[in-house]
Amino acid sequence: MTLTFHWFLPTSGDSRGIVGGGHGSVIRSGSRTLDLRYLKQLALAAETNGFESVLTPTGAWCEDAWLTDAALIDATERLKFLVALRPGLVSPTLSAQMAATFQRYSEGRLLINVVTGGEDREQRAYGDFLNKAERYERCAEFLDIVSKLWRGENVTHQGKHLQVDNAVLNNPPENIPPIYFGGSSQPAGDVAARYADTYLTWGEPPAAVEEKLNWINTLASENDRSPEHGIRFHVIARDSSAEAWAVAEKLLDGITLEKVDAAQAGLASSQSEGQRRMSALHGRGTGFTANTTARDLEIYPNLWTGVGLIRGGAGTALVGSYAEVADRIIEYSNLGLSHFIFSGYPDLEEAFHFGEGVVPHLLARGIDVKNHARPSSASDTDTTPFIPQEALAAR
Repeated sequence: MTLTFHWFLPTSGDSRGIVGGGHGSVIRSGSRTLDLRYLKQLALAAETNGFESVLTPTGAWCEDAWLTDAALIDATERLKFLVALRPGLVSPTLSAQMAATFQRYSEGRLLINVVTGGEDREQRAYGDFLNKAERYERCAEFLDIVSKLWRGENVTHQGKHLQVDNAVLNNPPENIPPIYFGGSSQPAGDVAARYADTYLTWGEPPAAVEEKLNWINTLASENDRSPEHGIRFHVIARDSSAEAWAVAEKLLDGITLEKVDAAQAGLASSQSEGQRRMSALHGRGTGFTANTTARDLEIYPNLWTGVGLIRGGAGTALVGSYAEVADRIIEYSNLGLSHFIFSGYPDLEEAFHFGEGVVPHLLARGIDVKNHARPSSASDTDTTPFIPQEALAAR
């Protein structure tokens, strides 16, 4: 199996501290000036380091994903754009047309991350007054319509939430954009099983991830489908484990009890099942005190929950030496995960730590990584069977 790595475009800002918002958390912008020049640097860093795409988020806490990524097409040559799209806020016909146009202008570099919307309050701010269950119903209708339009079909649809009459794209895309779709609730699983090309999950311990993938695989098989799987992590990778954990400790130093309490109070109101699972990993911050160390928040070897103390959404990071992070990636890939979406603090520098540090370890172990060539000579390739670093340490 070939591993495909994606990076993150932080359109709410970048920083040496934890940045983020969403799912009811307090919105925190980065300390660096967010402008198009900086985003171009980030996109080029991702392209230089062989990442397949950059995930560009959607929400009230960040810049618009479509406009941002369209502005970056000419700044890059190969990099793809994983654009987060909320179905139903724009008509399915117009959304299909926007995607088709993007595909042509970018020469096939569009991927779509469908974000149904987990919070009533935020959705209402956009004029959407459906509840969560209804949003998933609408999402299924939306994906059915746009998929047919991309295939060049003439579509008339009279559904519960969406209606189009005699819709057709004058110029459908030559390459249909792949659909990336995440969600942990039953309605999310039902939609993902029918429409996702790649099912996404946030980072949890391997046993929990395996259980979720088995659930999706069962639902997908009932629809005669077999989507690929991906996972979303932050990452802190350095030459040594001690260096990586020192960075995590510094991030933790920027977190106060007041910040954690404020963030967790907001996140407690989230309707997202995925957010509930993220918050449960650190007990909704109840174990955080002034004396908490970064290692106290390690819930599985190299799996750190510190980010989720104050950030909504993806709240776990892989922390360790380049070799240790490579170990964890291999372990997760053995569950059937082939797509990994990473980010860091700051995203710009961490992209190079990962690309120059972690990827060579994977290639040396004989792991195929998209957009990267294996070492050219046999002497450069480590053919030693994979043994986790903690197992080696125990010998």
